[in-house]
Amino acid sequence: FQHYYITNNLRFNAKCRIMTTFHDEIEIEDMDYDEDEEVYYYPCPCGDLFSISKEELENGEEIAKCPSCSLMIKVIYDHDDYLKSTARTAVQQTS
Repeated sequence: FQHYYITNNLRFNAKCRIMTTFHDEIEIEDMDYDEDEEVYYYPCPCGDLFSISKEELENGEEIAKCPSCSLMIKVIYDHDDYLKSTARTAVQQTS
């Protein structure tokens, strides 16, 4: 069994058995949210935008990708708090 040492911008992906390098780690509060598309965006150095959908976040995903280059960012958020927040918002919208 090989041991992998993880540093602050590296993460071991057990499913793929690869190391993922992140361009940066960004708090979800620092991202822009498009309510119509239900997608969070953050500027990429290439000029495009990193994106991650509300559905991906609800499913526990934490990697936002840029469609124009190979860069990825890790989205920092508390999954349980996020689920509670989206559930409250859904209830408020139906009331």
